Amino acid sequence: MRRFSCVTALAAALFLYTGCSRPVSKDVAATVNGRPITYADLDRAIAAQVASAPMKQNSDQMTQLRLEALRALIDNEILMQRAEKEGLLASDSDVDGKLSELKSPYTEEQFQKLLEQRHMNVPELKAQIRRELTVQKLINKEIGSHISISDADVAAFYNANKASFNLPENKVRLAQILVTPNPDPNVNNLKNDKAQNDAQAKKKIQLLDMRVRQGEDFGQLAQSYSEDQFAPNGGDVGFVPESALDKANPELRKIILDMTPGQVSPVIHTAEGYRIIKLISKEPAGQRQLSDPRVQEEIRQGLFQAKEQVLRSAFYEVARSEAKVVNYYAESVLASRDKK
Repeated sequence: MRRFSCVTALAAALFLYTGCSRPVSKDVAATVNGRPITYADLDRAIAAQVASAPMKQNSDQMTQLRLEALRALIDNEILMQRAEKEGLLASDSDVDGKLSELKSPYTEEQFQKLLEQRHMNVPELKAQIRRELTVQKLINKEIGSHISISDADVAAFYNANKASFNLPENKVRLAQILVTPNPDPNVNNLKNDKAQNDAQAKKKIQLLDMRVRQGEDFGQLAQSYSEDQFAPNGGDVGFVPESALDKANPELRKIILDMTPGQVSPVIHTAEGYRIIKLISKEPAGQRQLSDPRVQEEIRQGLFQAKEQVLRSAFYEVARSEAKVVNYYAESVLASRDKK
């Protein structure tokens, strides 16, 4: 097999592993522009996202889980560094305000228990909040501020899709977060986060349920963690006829029909996995007109989200291509193939 020099390999691709590079420390899993991501960082990320059910440390499942979690950490670090260069670091007051918002529904004892369940302490939570707020400021500046949906865009979409706004029966518009015990390689989310078994799926959905209850944005959590084809749309399933609910899980149907718009369901266990449902709206049968403010807002949000997703994906790819990343853990996985 042809062997490339380190210089040639690094110039060839961002994630080309040759076995030539050496970490500055055995504790470093990867570097982004020279800044280290440690194995301790990686372990904390995994502990906060998946169940504590034991898996063999050398199993293929665990290796894949660590590779995906490290990729998410790398992406986050790339965006964090870009935000820092642009002076978008979240302020202490931003962080403290968000922390107070998260704590407000709980007693101190309850809040500490939640932190224990997420394997975090207060300084670690504040660091995570700062990173999330900082990256969001970057996304808002580089993507959101460049998207404009005009009235003409809304009207054009309505006229091209008028038939879809004629409801032959009562419908409900839903969004969902789905976590499955059997990861689908064809389904992805922004965090590259997937449960590997039922125990992990149950723990993951419980953590996501807590974050929803804490007031975090449902759509963003769905984009980041949901494990179905609706994740890129913020979990938006669209309109579902009530007749389709008749064929669904009876418990699921009853919960949905009893909900009011804006309400979020408890965790629901179905054949596909674990779900959290958000009811966006209930729509009666008949033609919905463009003059209806709800129709306009629905179209505007849909067009915005579609454009944002495209630009976000492109932005992530450009950011990765401009960063110098060395993934020592991935290199070690490839190096071990000759030892088996």
